Amino acid sequence: MSIGNSPEDDRPSVEDDRPSIGHVLQQARVGAGLTVDEVSTSTRVRIPIVHAIEEDDFSRSGGEVYARGHIRMLARAVGLDPEPLVAQYDSEHGGRPAPTPAAPLFEAERIRPERRRPNWTAAMVAAIVAVVGFAGFTLFSDGESGGGNVAEGPAANEPTPTEAPTTKPSDPKPDPSESAIAAVPKDKVTVKLSATSDKSWISAKSHNGKLLFDGLLLKGETKTFQDDERVDLILGNAGAIELFVNGKKVEDEFKMGGVERLSYTKGDPEVG
Repeated sequence: MSIGNSPEDDRPSVEDDRPSIGHVLQQARVGAGLTVDEVSTSTRVRIPIVHAIEEDDFSRSGGEVYARGHIRMLARAVGLDPEPLVAQYDSEHGGRPAPTPAAPLFEAERIRPERRRPNWTAAMVAAIVAVVGFAGFTLFSDGESGGGNVAEGPAANEPTPTEAPTTKPSDPKPDPSESAIAAVPKDKVTVKLSATSDKSWISAKSHNGKLLFDGLLLKGETKTFQDDERVDLILGNAGAIELFVNGKKVEDEFKMGGVERLSYTKGDPEVG
């Protein structure tokens, strides 16, 4: 018995009487008549991780961000509101970390419509190719004549210097609504997410594990992320997401309510 403390000091707090997160999830699963295998199949959370979370062991989730995501997915699978459980997890593990400011990442999306350099470059290359082609054709014609004079022939079949400017280069001014995709830098990974039909929970990390975003993407909202090497994603309710990677739309048919774990690098998108 401690000296100087009243008996009231030894009584547990009200917060300590709350059932643990794992116990609540397990009881809800049992009450819903679901097995661990069925919950794992519907959420794509591996069976060992489901067992560990139901025993309040979050070390196998791979970090606090993934632990919150697992809690949300398991709660929805067994018919619970995930937010009180996530809040309980934050209170028991030192609180939710401050999110990384995302404004600099999304600023690029607003600026990209003005980036017309790639299209200007294409126009210049087209003009150069036309001039070089004309010069090469002229030299070839000189060689065919066998002498130093150009053989006379139908003028309509031979290109003249006045015809070169008539070559129409590609339009250097694309539709501003598409330029943010068309002008993605080739030396970076660019991922654009749009919630088209419903809200979706998403988590995005860079190649070195830095958290880029963790939260809800509401219907009609768009987020864009960039990294020098790789972007790792977790999509909750993946069927509501329209996904563009490196300027190319990903045509995978994700299921509404489904969870997808994806990784993308430079070049053509490949589902990780």
